[in-house]
Amino acid sequence: MYDEESDGGPKGTFEIYKAEADTLFKQGEYRKAIHSYTTALDLQPGDQNCMVSRSKCYLKLGDTAKSLADAEASLAEDKTYHKGLFQKAEALYYKGDFEMALVFYHRGHKLRPELQEFRLGIQKAQEAIDNSVGSSDTVKLTTKGDLSFFQKQDEKKTKKKTYGSYNKQQQKQVKPKREIITNPALEKTVKQLLGELYGDKIYLEKLLKEIDPRSDTGKTIYDLVEEGLSYLDTRTEFWMQQKPMYARQHEKVMQRKAQKTGGQESPNDYIIKELEKIDQAQAEGRFEDSLKRAERCMATVNNYPDSILTNKLSVVANLHSCLGNAFLELKKYSKAEDHHTMDLNIGQKHRIEEAESRGLDNLGRVYARTGKFDKAIQVWEKKIPMSKSDLESTWLYHEVGRCHLELGHLDKAQEYGEKSYDAAEKAEDDQWQLQATVLIAQAQVKLGELKPALEAFEKALDISKVIGDERAEVAIKKAMDEVNAKIVQYMKDNKDNAETEKTDNVDEEKETEEQEEPKADNSATENTKDLTET
Repeated sequence: MYDEESDGGPKGTFEIYKAEADTLFKQGEYRKAIHSYTTALDLQPGDQNCMVSRSKCYLKLGDTAKSLADAEASLAEDKTYHKGLFQKAEALYYKGDFEMALVFYHRGHKLRPELQEFRLGIQKAQEAIDNSVGSSDTVKLTTKGDLSFFQKQDEKKTKKKTYGSYNKQQQKQVKPKREIITNPALEKTVKQLLGELYGDKIYLEKLLKEIDPRSDTGKTIYDLVEEGLSYLDTRTEFWMQQKPMYARQHEKVMQRKAQKTGGQESPNDYIIKELEKIDQAQAEGRFEDSLKRAERCMATVNNYPDSILTNKLSVVANLHSCLGNAFLELKKYSKAEDHHTMDLNIGQKHRIEEAESRGLDNLGRVYARTGKFDKAIQVWEKKIPMSKSDLESTWLYHEVGRCHLELGHLDKAQEYGEKSYDAAEKAEDDQWQLQATVLIAQAQVKLGELKPALEAFEKALDISKVIGDERAEVAIKKAMDEVNAKIVQYMKDNKDNAETEKTDNVDEEKETEEQEEPKADNSATENTKDLTET
């Protein structure tokens, strides 16, 4: 850790503290990382990446409230910041607010459909909602049934009203809440769900009985204990929703299956974790690792019976997509094409729209990467009507336009570039407006429309300055210099042609005069001759 001066503040720069915090996060030192991220934010308030990173630390420590606060702060100025959207969705998910988490996973997916993390988020949030909602169809409450869950709900409502200052009457109301006798079967479930934290729960409950909240010190300790127990209650309810009581009828079967996956977890939990690891390996460029994980996961999923894994087809399709992406990056294009085709076929055959859309998207990438631009165009044009956002449309139009440019279909390239720009304007995305404008300019240059191309490049240069893309600025300026050189050369060639034509005209005039002059002389001679004879 870098030391801080009591008077002068932090010694290091923002970059130093940010880098230090990132390293601490990777090492699992989340509290120290939070301290460094906080110092970095003091030096550069409002940095989005820093707030998202600190939010991740809080989430790792189980503080969902602070994690959510940081995630929301990262979206204060830019509601479309995809990292902030994902982190907010994650905080909501781990807080147990699955419906709102699903909303933000979907919002992020619409903005950045190419990122798999949002697709995985949608899947796990939807499954959590299905589990919690579906419990009403299976659980039967009788006079002998377990009603302590509803008692806990009442506790939470009452707790909110009494939290704060205390007196004798309030103490009498608060203390009995923790003395409610719970069902032994439920207590056993809570113990399994909390694991090592169950010991902390027992200790805090005992401590709560011994504290007198009437003194200032007692009140402070009482508040802290209440907060700790409230947190443990929230975690218990969350995990109950993740794996509700009605789903435990398959417990023995699932445990046998879990032995093959190396842990006592449900198939859905295993699959979600594996897909996250596969996606992370892909994002970090560890394509061999991503491939091996996807192959192992596919083998395990194929062994699950349909009764245990109800969404098996969707999972298999998703894994084919993962395998195809890994093979593509490893330049094994034939295998990449095979797996993305299987993903597409499953989607089309079983009407899984997400798989069909994803398959078309990825097949287009394979064809474009291998120079099969005609096929890429055919595939992506099928995908265009399935687009769910303006941002997705602008990307598709741009890629189709690029393929037409490569094939020399210049009018088509310009047409799709203009469509891409219009969609990017609707999406209010400056980066894609820049890409589309450059595509239009490139098509116009090849068409010989140099002045319109120069105007398009000037427009692209203005956009690149607005978004601060220095690499784009350099490339566009170079392209403008080339266009200007072509314009100058064109004007020079025209001038030379004009002078040559003028010289040719003068020569012709001289030749004409020379041809006409003898005739005049002859005529004059003839006239003179006639006169002489007369």
